[in-house]
Amino acid sequence: MNYKVLMIDDDKVIAESTAEYFNMFDVKTAFVTSYEDAVVFLEENTVSLLLLDINLGDKSGFDLCKKVRENYDMPILFVSARTSDDDVLIALNIGGDDYIKKPYTLSILLAKVKTTLARYEKAAASASSSDAPASKSLSYGLTDAITLDTNTHKLVVDGEEQSLKDMEYKLLLYLVENRGRVVTKDELLQKVWEDEFIGEGTIAVHIRHLREKIEKDPKEPVIIKTIWGVGYILDEKIS
Repeated sequence: MNYKVLMIDDDKVIAESTAEYFNMFDVKTAFVTSYEDAVVFLEENTVSLLLLDINLGDKSGFDLCKKVRENYDMPILFVSARTSDDDVLIALNIGGDDYIKKPYTLSILLAKVKTTLARYEKAAASASSSDAPASKSLSYGLTDAITLDTNTHKLVVDGEEQSLKDMEYKLLLYLVENRGRVVTKDELLQKVWEDEFIGEGTIAVHIRHLREKIEKDPKEPVIIKTIWGVGYILDEKIS
């Protein structure tokens, strides 16, 4: 069967009530309460988005996220009562798309889920369209060659293809199209994520991932530069 959302939480009351609320608003949602049940459910059904708790009894949502990322590309939103910065960074670094702290308001969570689903569905439709825009190329210096192909969404660095997640591609493309000027964090939230609920930490993690793929030294970036307290700028010398 096809589901928009799968809620994975070892607290059955929370999982069931969240699923019931989403279904009231025609967002078809199921829930499971364990790592093992989630694996089986995903094998037997099609799911568009995961809401994933970190604590799953004797298992970890972090481990489940890693396993899911081996075979699936749906958005994963972590939902947890754990609020440390380390947990947030781990969640985003291993493939999570966002981190929502409990307790949450069901209406706000539903709004975030709808926004995320719409964004991914739009990206999927764009990727399958034959009317994709022409390729854009980036090059830095005389020897480093970086190419971003908007038809295939492929990034090639020094002749080697680098994989890009959907939001990494959208972020890099937006910086390319606005190179030479400072792009604020608020602008990225509105134009790239199209989601006012995303935190600045999510942007920072995606920027770091891009730097690891295109910078000679990600710790000393020369292509994507940080303008502290404001945002980021793609070096205007890149053409």
